[in-house]
Amino acid sequence: MGYTAGLDIGSAYSKAVILEDGELVSYYVKPTGGKFALSADLVLEEALQKVGLSLAKLRYIGACGLGVTFISETFNKVTELSCHTRGVHYLMPTVRTVIEIGNQSARVMKTTPKGKVADSIISDKCATGSGRIMHIMAKVLRTDLEDFSRLSDKATKPAKFTTNCAVFLETEAISRVAEGTPKEDIIAGLNQTLAGKISAMVHRMKIEADCVMTGGVALNAGLVSIMEKELGHKIQVPDEPMITGAIGAALITAEKAEN
Repeated sequence: MGYTAGLDIGSAYSKAVILEDGELVSYYVKPTGGKFALSADLVLEEALQKVGLSLAKLRYIGACGLGVTFISETFNKVTELSCHTRGVHYLMPTVRTVIEIGNQSARVMKTTPKGKVADSIISDKCATGSGRIMHIMAKVLRTDLEDFSRLSDKATKPAKFTTNCAVFLETEAISRVAEGTPKEDIIAGLNQTLAGKISAMVHRMKIEADCVMTGGVALNAGLVSIMEKELGHKIQVPDEPMITGAIGAALITAEKAEN
């Protein structure tokens, strides 16, 4: 099978992985920054450099994501849902429910024992059901997304938000800041709002164990904890929750080519 690359070029982050004979040997993640073509080239180059490979050593490249059409190299396009479930199955074979929270939307997918999509549901276009609201709130609160978990743990009285609209949610957050509400309470309240919306989607799908959360938002341990309470299920998080789509793209592409 040799070396295969997988790319997932999203609106917020670009991801690349390198597989050797089906085994993950390298990966790289960076913010897309609105530059899809440049980011796609950079993450692939960095992932290759980590294992001392040249582009010529790759037999196949599989890809998915919003910016997939900007990839300069020859590649095989794979549907995002298939990539995410296949990538999760590679890392955690017992998982049957995948909660993937991307920058544009949230998706809940049921998988077969072989990692294929059995059923799925996607959030509406409102940013409240996606990771984008976290980026918006980070700017409002002048803090880093990496600090959300730590700050949420310090909350003593989570702020109450009365809307599910991202625009009005941002306005409410600005009002809370003006009122002197501690940022940790605002973040904890945001986590509860987002958890409530996504949990409702999961309940509609009738969750099956094991359950995993992927996407950059999965690094927000405060949100994961609230989701576990809402769902009554343990939620697993991969060590690097943003590369499942890229792994799936590489695996599916290599398997299709070999067969």
